[in-house]
Amino acid sequence: MPLAFDYGLVIGRFNTQRYLPLMHWQAPKAQQHLQETGEITVVIQDGASFHRSHKTQQHWSSWQEQGLFIFFLPPQSPQMNRIEEEWLHLKHHELSAQLFEDECDLAIALMQAIDDRGQRRGYPVERFRFNSG
Repeated sequence: MPLAFDYGLVIGRFNTQRYLPLMHWQAPKAQQHLQETGEITVVIQDGASFHRSHKTQQHWSSWQEQGLFIFFLPPQSPQMNRIEEEWLHLKHHELSAQLFEDECDLAIALMQAIDDRGQRRGYPVERFRFNSG
């Protein structure tokens, strides 16, 4: 069971400009966790281009200093990514047989399903808000 479930939800395209603020949100949380427990935080990622972009790579060493490490999955190996299990459960058990008027309605249902699953399984859930501030 995860210690926590942090996520960001975007309607539309996800790219480096959206990815970096999400990771900059994670880095201080990782640093606090490192200071409190001595444990690093590992984020598992697939081969999306924004995960390895030049702009992203410029932040890797800074994130590592804060205790945030990136682990890249081998190509074509979604079965190794635990988040895939969560998405599969959400699709088949939480959102199945529902029709959504638009992407906004789907997003709202997904956020509620993630919150409900966290409550049932006993772990905290926190969503990064891309357009706050």
